Amino acid sequence: MTSGSKSKAERRAESQRRAAEKRAAERRQKQMRMAVRVGGLVVLIALVVIVVTQVTGGGGSGAPPQFTNPHVALEPIPASMSSTWVQPPATSPGPEGIGVPSGPKLATLVNAATGQTIDGVQCQAGEQTVVHVHTHLTIFVNGKAQVIPYGIGIPGFQAVQTANGPFVQSGSCFYWLHVHAYDGIIHVESPTTTQSFTLGQLFDEWGVPLSSTQVGPATGKVTVFFTSPGKQPALYTGNPRDLPLGDHYQIQLDVGTPIVAPVKVTNWGGL
Repeated sequence: MTSGSKSKAERRAESQRRAAEKRAAERRQKQMRMAVRVGGLVVLIALVVIVVTQVTGGGGSGAPPQFTNPHVALEPIPASMSSTWVQPPATSPGPEGIGVPSGPKLATLVNAATGQTIDGVQCQAGEQTVVHVHTHLTIFVNGKAQVIPYGIGIPGFQAVQTANGPFVQSGSCFYWLHVHAYDGIIHVESPTTTQSFTLGQLFDEWGVPLSSTQVGPATGKVTVFFTSPGKQPALYTGNPRDLPLGDHYQIQLDVGTPIVAPVKVTNWGGL
């Protein structure tokens, strides 16, 4: 190959390189700017990278300590209990990827909150995302699974039918604690990182009682299991109203007997 042909090839490569750099620069400019046409006028908006502190539901998401490090007095599950409990029934995946139990609803929403502030928990027009974590609640009555109704904490809810069951998409407002589906997932969506929340507040939104001897209309001794991420299920003997809600916490309430072995969510499906 002659020196002239080499020079021509080099010029071609240089031209291609410059064209590629120009295209890359144009892409960067488009990422930094957006032309918005308003009433025939073009408004040039510079897109600035804004760091928004938003806590989502993934484990290890950097949520505030009160949502990741529960201060709960727990006890080991005694062998006398684990040797006699029954295994939880199979479930089918719901619209959030979490198993939906087969059984009756524990209670309706006839007494549920309709928008007024409940225990300091507000109902706002949109879902809040400064804190967004998820707790799983499971309830058994005399060994039978109970369904937690969707729509708790979402007055005027509108549910859509998905391939895996109904899911609440909208409502007149959203309490900072609410339930979208039949899977027992409690969405904690708060506009502040300074407030913590308990299971009792959710039940007050629901309008049903919760104590050591009653869960909704079901009465009897209530056995409570609590599991936090990376830990084994443990026994909680305090007032279940005081249990904290947080990132991938798991709460199980067994009213009466037989006691059902703690349900374990191992795949949160991106929640």
